[in-house]
Amino acid sequence: MSRVQLALNVSNLQEAIDFYGKLFNAEPAKVRDGYANFAIDNPPLKLVLIEGAGQPGSLNHLGVEVESTERVTEAITRLSALGMETSVEENTTCCFAVQDKVWVQGPDSEPWEVYTVLADANVMKITESTNCCADA
Repeated sequence: MSRVQLALNVSNLQEAIDFYGKLFNAEPAKVRDGYANFAIDNPPLKLVLIEGAGQPGSLNHLGVEVESTERVTEAITRLSALGMETSVEENTTCCFAVQDKVWVQGPDSEPWEVYTVLADANVMKITESTNCCADA
């Protein structure tokens, strides 16, 4: 199942977890220091909360979570064929997960990713060179 991802900058992670847990009647799928995500089935949404990055209440980045690396590769091929500039990251650590992904910029420079999760990780990101969770 594919789902849209919405990553938000928050000032207080626990308050955000409490609010979004009530709003979506769901428990977080993952909670780490300064980070939480909800994998919501209805509506299909991956809600990511990032504490201390960017202006609280602002958008960090957007994405589409897909089932497999093959789906990421299909997105790379399709977006490139449409003339969109892509930035590909393979086996990268981002948001406490190892992922394959492709980034594109929206018309107002909003970062969008199409990604798949390969494994859990113990760190937010490996290097500063990744687009992961960059301040929007």
